[in-house]
Amino acid sequence: MNDEELEAIITQTINSAVTTIPSYLEEIKENKETLKVENPQEFVYGIIMGMALGVSGTILSAQKEMPTTEDQMKVRDIVYKYIPEIRERIFS
Repeated sequence: MNDEELEAIITQTINSAVTTIPSYLEEIKENKETLKVENPQEFVYGIIMGMALGVSGTILSAQKEMPTTEDQMKVRDIVYKYIPEIRERIFS
């Protein structure tokens, strides 16, 4: 998988994860007694970042036997590039 394909998959993963933000925020609001989340936006940010990094890492692992540290850093760098956009969607 080349870098452009990897970035396209990660972008698609992030876009899909970002669409879940309103439902996660609503879920936390409706279940605040059970979940006891102090900052719903930061909690959702963690979920979205976990989804982006986890799914992207899984996709990379499925492409080759064991991703190298360089491969993992490439995924991280691509995901991190989207942090401002992700935070804006959550906190605005």
